[in-house]
Amino acid sequence: MSVHILGIRHHGPGSARNVKNFLEALQPDIVLVEGPPEADSILSWAGHEALKPPVAILVYQPDNPQHSCFYPFAEYSPEWQAIGYAQRQHIPVRFMDLPLTHVFAIGKEKQAAAGLQQQEAAEQPSAETDDPAPEITNAKVRSLPGGPDLVAVADSDDEDLPVQQLVPAAFRHDPIAYLAHAAGHDDGERWWEHMFEYRQQDDQIFEAVSDAMGALRDELPSRDSRMERLREAWMRKMIRQAEKEMHTRIAVICGAWHAPALKNMPTQKADNDLLKGLPKVKIDCTWIPWTYSRLSYDSGYGAGVPSPGWYQHVWDHPADDGTRWMALVAKLFREQQKDTSVAHVLEAVRLANALASLRQYSRPGLEELNEATLSVLCNGEDVLMQLIQDELIVSNRIGQVPSDIPKPPLQADIERLQKKLRLPQTADFKDYVLDLRKDTDLDRSIFLHRLELLGIRWGDRQQTSGKGTFKEQWRLQWDPSFSVDIIEKGSWGNTVLEAATQYILDVSGKTATLREVCRMLESALPAELPKVVDALILRINNLAAAAGDVLQLLEVIPSLVNITRYGNVRKTDADLVLNIVESMISRVCISLPAACTAVGEDAALELLEQFQAMNDAINLLQHAHLTTAWTDTLQAISANSQSAPVIAGYASRLLFDFKILNSEMLFNRFSIAMSVANAPAVAAAWLEGFLKGSGTLLLLDDTLWQMVCSWVGQLENDIFMQILPLLRRTFSNFTAPERKKLGEKVRKGTDGGPAPTTVANGIDDTRAALGIPVVMKMLGFFHPENQAE
Repeated sequence: MSVHILGIRHHGPGSARNVKNFLEALQPDIVLVEGPPEADSILSWAGHEALKPPVAILVYQPDNPQHSCFYPFAEYSPEWQAIGYAQRQHIPVRFMDLPLTHVFAIGKEKQAAAGLQQQEAAEQPSAETDDPAPEITNAKVRSLPGGPDLVAVADSDDEDLPVQQLVPAAFRHDPIAYLAHAAGHDDGERWWEHMFEYRQQDDQIFEAVSDAMGALRDELPSRDSRMERLREAWMRKMIRQAEKEMHTRIAVICGAWHAPALKNMPTQKADNDLLKGLPKVKIDCTWIPWTYSRLSYDSGYGAGVPSPGWYQHVWDHPADDGTRWMALVAKLFREQQKDTSVAHVLEAVRLANALASLRQYSRPGLEELNEATLSVLCNGEDVLMQLIQDELIVSNRIGQVPSDIPKPPLQADIERLQKKLRLPQTADFKDYVLDLRKDTDLDRSIFLHRLELLGIRWGDRQQTSGKGTFKEQWRLQWDPSFSVDIIEKGSWGNTVLEAATQYILDVSGKTATLREVCRMLESALPAELPKVVDALILRINNLAAAAGDVLQLLEVIPSLVNITRYGNVRKTDADLVLNIVESMISRVCISLPAACTAVGEDAALELLEQFQAMNDAINLLQHAHLTTAWTDTLQAISANSQSAPVIAGYASRLLFDFKILNSEMLFNRFSIAMSVANAPAVAAAWLEGFLKGSGTLLLLDDTLWQMVCSWVGQLENDIFMQILPLLRRTFSNFTAPERKKLGEKVRKGTDGGPAPTTVANGIDDTRAALGIPVVMKMLGFFHPENQAE
């Protein structure tokens, strides 16, 4: 009976090749792999032809799906190769790590203990404790052989337990760095790659790794946490169980760090005492697709690798001297319309191999190839290196799982709709422009809006060009962590329609803010959730009737008016919403003039933005009686001397836009507002409101321009300096072309250009006379030889 401990690096192509070769030579009768024993029941799917890595085992608590973690596998993961070998040879294969039913329960206990400790500290702020609540760090670290292989979304303070976000484990030390330093290298990652991942001969490599890790464990006992002791005790328990079952050749695939602890076993009683009385929670698991971008430790995966796409290349072409890799780079550059010749490729390969020789490496690694690419193919410019990083070094590969694999009902419904609507899951983003007048695009939009309501942010809405509401643009990019959100929202229903309906009804019932309920309604209408829409409209009606703050109504009216636009495009009935809007607008028009008095400067500026949105909403509705009510309100605000100056100025401007005020009436109000009798700050605020959004009035109306110039010119220096920030803020809101034209107009006046003439009866005689020669020429009565006459 023999036990063979194979210490590996998670997701290392060299380690995977060594494991594969070793197993083929050993021909074991059982294989034990570091991983969650709860997943043994789904291991049989690993041999399914439709299960293509990268994939991951998702383990979660059914009653708390956010307490979960992932075990990812690439084709070049040593564990994946070991599982595949066992299935091809029809021998038992088992996961042997500490069951997550205990891991999650321990984490829950620690979280509860930390919360109690913080509560006690808050009650006694002066008391000191020898065991403060630990903090979770998110410092990025290198991927270590034998480091924890959990990508987690649960809570814990232990470095080997899942944590709430996708963050890397917090190691105090990088053990491999010690070995690299002893070998004369300053980078533990590169040293491990060249010693093990790029290595072609695998003779006695596992013995060497075990000896090295044993020496490190003797020198670095601080990594020996309680969770690590529990994990290794359980692994030894699984090895003893295999021995009791009379297996004679036992192959154990584990992280290199654990190898010495499994090779030199303590007594069985010591391990049993350590594992006695562990708490439990209910656990479930399934297979999900994974992506190379999430396999990278830049995504927060503690046992990730820096270059998943490059490692796939090393796995596929272990003897490549860089020629194949450079060919891929050249192909990528040519797709980007960058000229790259065969000579460039050959020169870059020669340079990469020369660098490897200078550094005493047997073959060029990624660093040498990148340096050669930068020098030869990029001409020293690193702009295109990011493209290589995204497309080749990391890659956008996504795995596949069989459609008939056991999965939660909601996830199955989502995948069914994705297939029906031809919206595949992709690791890279993909843009879709939807024409809502087409049935398929309309169904796609409804599906994406429902997922958005559920908090599954697969689609990100983009701005679309053109007018109208019949177009939507979405950018879709699948994230494996969506699986956790899908499982969590599955408690609300087995289908997307049912889950979205029940979830929003529950959330809206707990929301007492009119603004939030209006936002929900705005999202529910394009998602076509009739029950939700009816309930939200009723709730908005009740909240609006009870609302005593006119500004709260003013804030939500624009979004409700926007909702009414969906009535035609999405074939929904928006009349109910329109009735509420009309009632709210009537209440606003009655109460708004009083709300515009005795308003501070900051509050007035905030109200000004709401005024603009309200006016846009009125123009969008195009209802005569609402427009009349709104203009009557504007007249009351504009004529009231107690109204905030910036609001009164904007109201006057809107009345001119609605043609309620003619030019003469407007000039009179402008003269009164800008009179020297008013404080300069008040006049500047009125002007800011009057000119909000456009400088066109100043460009086209010379009389108005002269009035503004005269008002500014008569200001004393100290007063001018006081109101200068207000004037600067006013003119900064104009568009760049408007500011340029205004500057030219000012320069023309100061350079002694022709003075603007006074406009009488709406006709500028001087400007009109300039057009006579042009008209005469067009009629054939004007000849160049008569120009002098």
